[in-house]
Amino acid sequence: MAELLSEQEIESRLQDSDWKREGSEIVREWKFSDFAEAMTFVNRVAEAAEEANHHPDILVHGWNKVRLSLTNHSAGGLTEPDFEMAKKFDVL
Repeated sequence: MAELLSEQEIESRLQDSDWKREGSEIVREWKFSDFAEAMTFVNRVAEAAEEANHHPDILVHGWNKVRLSLTNHSAGGLTEPDFEMAKKFDVL
């Protein structure tokens, strides 16, 4: 099981990032030009998550917005793999 990160480690990883902390999760929202583009992104997220066996919560809302939330449920908070997945999602 991955080790929980300290508060200082979490804050350090969030600097200069589009991800924000909400409780025991990091979250980010994307806005796309249309619904089809949003769904294409969701499918890319799903592929990357399956490959890494680390799955975000995905919220599709409005007709063109996607919000991802990451945490390590088994560890009970934020771990290095959460931030590694965030980086992967950032370049999709």
